[in-house]
Amino acid sequence: MTAFHHIARRLPQRRDVLRLIGASSLGAAALPLFAQDAKLPKLVTVSGAITEVVYLLGAEGQLVGTDTTSLYPAAARATPKVGYMRQLSAEGLLSLKPDAIIATNESGPSVVLDQVRSAGVKVEIIEADHSWGEVQRKVQAVGRAAAREAQARELQARLDAEWARVQQRVADSRARKVRTPRVLFVLSHSASPQVSGEKTAAHSVIGFAGGVNALGGFQGYRPMTAEAMASAAPDVILTSTQSIEAHGGVDRFWQRPELALTPAFKKRSLVTQDALLLLGFGPRTPAAIAELHEKFLAAVA
Repeated sequence: MTAFHHIARRLPQRRDVLRLIGASSLGAAALPLFAQDAKLPKLVTVSGAITEVVYLLGAEGQLVGTDTTSLYPAAARATPKVGYMRQLSAEGLLSLKPDAIIATNESGPSVVLDQVRSAGVKVEIIEADHSWGEVQRKVQAVGRAAAREAQARELQARLDAEWARVQQRVADSRARKVRTPRVLFVLSHSASPQVSGEKTAAHSVIGFAGGVNALGGFQGYRPMTAEAMASAAPDVILTSTQSIEAHGGVDRFWQRPELALTPAFKKRSLVTQDALLLLGFGPRTPAAIAELHEKFLAAVA
């Protein structure tokens, strides 16, 4: 399970969101959450980043459902929810009568998606490999499924240009032989924090932003131990804003004894971003990487 998924599966379901905005007092009929376009394919998106693309293409009127990782833009929170992306049900998906479901290969169970296909619903599966190509595939898949391929090509051209500018900025810093910061991603959503190794979204994000993952030699996530922190010697601790909130705030986060063994602790060098922005590999990824790059450089200046 990725760090973002670990956080997102604990986020509120649609009924909780509606309660928060006072929907129960208005009545269901008073809440036209989305005006569907009957002439275009009806969509269910299973990935927060994929849902973002739908909105950027102006296809939100085609959404009949999203998963619980779909939290941006704010309007996506009020769409009918099909549950956590790894715990889908055929009944829940088919009840929304979609023409197409767009998901990543991290979604499942696979038997559920097979059942949905057997019912005649088109299922677009996008490979999630934590690359810029993943973002491109998401834009292309939504364009195809939503019958908005021309708009998708325009969006992709704009995003590719943004990505090229950000990566050039990172390359320029390396050319100036700016010190490469050692960055450690910490997932502290629970009482047992974990740290990221290779083959993770966090590992890729750190590299794209001009840093180096302070931990290597293993894939996925491991518990955060004093030994691991001492050997990693990170200049910067990277985590999500949700992890900090779940931990009880920044001060409580720094009170963990493992962190006291790191160079980052001495300077209180902490960088945070929203989990979906940081790890989602969606259309806001260029902006996320640009922000991280500047903060990483400031940490070792």
